[in-house]
Amino acid sequence: MAPGILVDEPQPAAAPVGAIKRNDGLPRELFPDGIRTSGQHPPLYDQLKPYSAFPQTITGPTVWQRSDFEGHPERWVHRFTADEIAELSSAADAFLASGVPLTGIAKELFPLPAFSQTLHTIRNDLLNGKGFVLFKGFPVDQWTIEKTATAYMGLGTHLGYPVSQNSRGHVLGHVKDVGDDPTQIHSVRIYRTAARQFFHADEADFVGLLCLHRAQEGGESDIVSVHNVWNVLQREHPDVAELLTKPIWYFDRKGELSQGQDEWIRKAVFYLERDDKQDGTAPRVYAKWDPYFIKSLQRFWDAGVVPPLSDEQKRAAEILEQVCQREALHMILEVGDIQIVANSHLLHARTAYKDFAPPAPRRHLMRLWLSTPEDEGGWALPFPDSHEKKRGGVQVDNTPPKAPLDAE
Repeated sequence: MAPGILVDEPQPAAAPVGAIKRNDGLPRELFPDGIRTSGQHPPLYDQLKPYSAFPQTITGPTVWQRSDFEGHPERWVHRFTADEIAELSSAADAFLASGVPLTGIAKELFPLPAFSQTLHTIRNDLLNGKGFVLFKGFPVDQWTIEKTATAYMGLGTHLGYPVSQNSRGHVLGHVKDVGDDPTQIHSVRIYRTAARQFFHADEADFVGLLCLHRAQEGGESDIVSVHNVWNVLQREHPDVAELLTKPIWYFDRKGELSQGQDEWIRKAVFYLERDDKQDGTAPRVYAKWDPYFIKSLQRFWDAGVVPPLSDEQKRAAEILEQVCQREALHMILEVGDIQIVANSHLLHARTAYKDFAPPAPRRHLMRLWLSTPEDEGGWALPFPDSHEKKRGGVQVDNTPPKAPLDAE
C-alpha cells in the first residue's frame, strides 16, 4: 500500500497529482481535525525533468549569499512587539480554556487579528523570497510550558499545517540529546543526539525551532540558499549538478514505515517543480537531501538489495556539503528565538554541542514541521500528495498525532 493511502486497493505508481485518496475526513477520535499527515512518498518518476530542463543560472529573491545578511539583522530578524505578544498570549489562553487538544490546534481556533497580517507577509517571503526568518523575544521564561507550546503551535498554524515528524506521531517535536547513540544511524534520528547535523532539508515545507535552553557550547545553526548553491555547482561542478538531478539516490526510512512500504525511497536530490503550475510561472529548483539517511543504508548495501553509492555519488555528496559550508549564513539561537526555514529552497545544518552539567537543563528546542499545500501557495511538487493539506512529514499507518511537552 502506498504511503498516505487509506484504502486497500492497489494504486498506480505514477497517478496524476491529486488522484490518490486524500487524508482528510478521518475519525476525529484519532485525528482531532480529521486530517492525517500524508507521509513520505516516492516521487512521480514520469514527472521528473532531465538535467537539460534545469536552468543554467537562477536569479531572483530566493538567491542570496551570506554577505547579503551578515551584519544586517534588520533584513531577517523580527522582534516580537508588545502587541504581538499580547495577541499570542490572549489566543493561547483562550485555546487552553477551550479544552481542544493541542493536536487539534488550527488557525481558525487561534485568531491573531492584527499579527496575522504580518505573518501572512512573512509566509510569502518564506515561500517565495529568502526563505527564512528569526523571531526574537518569545517569552518562554514568563509562560508555563503548556502555554509556550500552545502559543508556538498557534503561531505556526498561520504559516502552515503541523505535520507528524516521526513514527510516534509527534506534531510538536523536541530537539534534545536524550542519550541515543549517534553512531547507530540506521535507527537513530540525529536530532535526539548532540552530534553534528550536516546540511539537509526536512520532510516538510517549513521547519520551526523555538529555543527553550541553550547548550554550554556549540549547537549553532547554519542555513544556505539552495539556489545560490545550484548556481555555484553549475559554475564549478556542472557534472555534480547533473548527477544530483537524477533519481538514483536511495534514502533510508529508518524503520519508520507503514505496512507494505519499502524500507527506502529512491529519489533525486534536485528537482524542478511540475510544469503545470497554477500561476503559470516557470518551475523552480528545489532540494530534498539528508546525507544521514543515505549513510544509514549500509545494512541494505551489505545485503545487496540497494546499490551502494558510486564513487561519483560520494564525490557529489562531499562537494555539495563543501559548497554549503562555504556559502552558509551562521546564526546562534538565543532563548526565546524562533527560527523558521523553508525546506524547499534552503538547506540547514547544526554544529555538534555540549550540554551544561546537571542539574542545569539540557539544550532544548521545540520543533515544528509545517506543510504549505500547493492549493494554498505551496510549491508544485512532483509528488502524489502535493495538493494535500498535510503533505509530507512522517506517518506510520494510523498513528494518531501527539504533542508532548518534552522529549520522549
